[in-house]
This record gives sequence, C-alpha cells and structure tokens, in this order.
Amino acid sequence: MSRDRRWLLPLLCAAGAACGGPFPQSSLRPRSDFAGAIDRLFTDIFWWAVLVFILVEGLLLFIIVRYRYREGAPTPKPTHGHTLLEIAWTLAPALILVFIAVPTMRTIFATQTDSPAGALRVEVVAHQWWWEYRYPELGVVTANELHLPAGRTVALALTSADVIHSFWAPGLGGKRDVIPGRTNRLVLRPDSVDTLLGQCAEFCGASHANMRLRVMVEAEPAFQAWVGRQQAGAASVVKGSLAEQGQQAFRRYGCVGCHTMGTMSTAIIGPNLTHLGSRMTIAGGLFPNDSVHLTRWIADPPGEKPGSIMPNMHVPAGDLAALIAYLRTMR
Repeated sequence: MSRDRRWLLPLLCAAGAACGGPFPQSSLRPRSDFAGAIDRLFTDIFWWAVLVFILVEGLLLFIIVRYRYREGAPTPKPTHGHTLLEIAWTLAPALILVFIAVPTMRTIFATQTDSPAGALRVEVVAHQWWWEYRYPELGVVTANELHLPAGRTVALALTSADVIHSFWAPGLGGKRDVIPGRTNRLVLRPDSVDTLLGQCAEFCGASHANMRLRVMVEAEPAFQAWVGRQQAGAASVVKGSLAEQGQQAFRRYGCVGCHTMGTMSTAIIGPNLTHLGSRMTIAGGLFPNDSVHLTRWIADPPGEKPGSIMPNMHVPAGDLAALIAYLRTMR
C-alpha cells in the first residue's frame, strides 16, 4: 500500500462508525404526522439531489477521462459559447427547482394549520434554562417533561419568559422559535407510544446546552392516569418523619419564594415542584431524578448548571437530607 493511501482505511473506519449508533434525537425517526410530512419531503428532495449528483459527477468524470491530456495530441480548438447548451443547463435546474417547490409548498400549507376542535392545548413557556408546560383545560402545570397522548391532535402555544429560545423535539417535528411577547404555534398528532428527547435549539445563554426536554407520548389511558395524579394535591407527609422536617426546611430556606408546592406556596419563578418525585429528571432535564443528583443540585446549583439563577443556600447536611426526603415524596 502506498504511503499516500495509508490514511484511507482509518478514514473509512471512522466514517463507518459515524453511521451507527442510536441517535436518540434523530429527525429521521418521525413520531408524529408533522414529522412524517417533513420526512417525506426530505426523502423526495434527497432523491432529486441524488439524480443531480449522478448526472453532474458522471459528466465530469466522462469529460476528465475523454478529454484528458495525451502526449503528442494536437491542442483542441476552443469553443466560445453554445446557445443550446446554455439554455439546457439553465432550464434543467429551474425545472428541478419547480419539482421541489411544489411538494415543499404543499407540505408547508399542510403543516401550518389551525388546531381542530378537541385538540389538547398545551402552553409551552421557555425559561433560562428549563421548560414549563401548562395544560389550561386540565388545570395541570409541570416542568421539563411534556406528556402527550398518542393518536390525539395536540396544539402547542409557545412563548418565552426571558430571551429567545427554540423548541425542538426532532421526533415530533420541526423547530419553533420561542420569543418573548409572542406566541408561536405547533399543531401535530403523535402517532406512537415513545419517549422522545429534545432540547433548546437557539443559543440562549451560559447553559443553553443544558436546556433539555423530554416528551412522554403515552396511550390515552396512561395519559389520563397521569393527568389524574397531577390534578391531585401535594402528597401529605407523615408526622414526625424526615420528610416533615424537610417540609419545614423547604419553608425555612426560602424555597417557597420561587417554587410552587401544592397550596403551601404558589411562587412561579422556578419550576412547579408539587409532583417533582414523579419526574424522571431534574435541573431542566440535565440529571436523573435520584437522591444523589438531587443532593448535588441543591447543594450547588450554579456549580452544576452555569448561570443558574437558583443560588447556593448553604443548607447544612442534616437539613439537606431532610429536604431530599421531602422532595422525593412529592409524587
């Protein structure tokens, strides 16, 4: 093998490795009617691109081989202008663009529709750096984990409480900018039970990369059961238990000033924590919801998530353990 080609095998291996993997945020695995429409449009345009690539590269290779330099061959006579060829290579791309534009416009109009009667309405509010979800017709407010029923149309109304964000769950469909003082809309119908990952797709500050989201698409009975649990009040704590001590610490260290917790506090600066124990993640989807990560998060929020407005309250170890026990019971 020549020295110039020694790099070829490692390069091919690296390229092959990049073609594998689960890719949980792939837009090529549509899980809604909206995402399916975009995927079909992408596929159509892809095959047009393949056709153009084969034609252009084929002609290029043919010309390189056919008219390559030969020793002793006479210098070919240059050609200046060819009206027929110039018309052809102008009209052909124009026609291809027309063939691409028609399904593109059709898809745009098909996906930018008003929400039908009976659609589930969800208000999505972006914050630095977490997501708030309000179900106004159900009286439910939660954070970071969006629960949707499979097979039912959903109308998302998206706005921001601070800076420009972008809501993007690739399996559900295209991105939507989330802008302060403006409401953008996204209407779609999830078509299968699944857990989809997403994130903010617009740079929004120090922890932009840590602003994640999770979409839980559930069968209708499971979704209704979740709604019932969310509509219930905050879980009660056993008198004299560690959780009760944590409830007192929740008040004492000022958590009630930022977070809603049942009827005990109704602040809205931070996420609603009434049912925190039932969520899979904390800190805007950054960490799994377990005692270890919850302890690390409360002990030093800015250290775990740069720029976090939640301060380090310097909670002593004993009170911190009680606070964790209390939050874990809030299901």
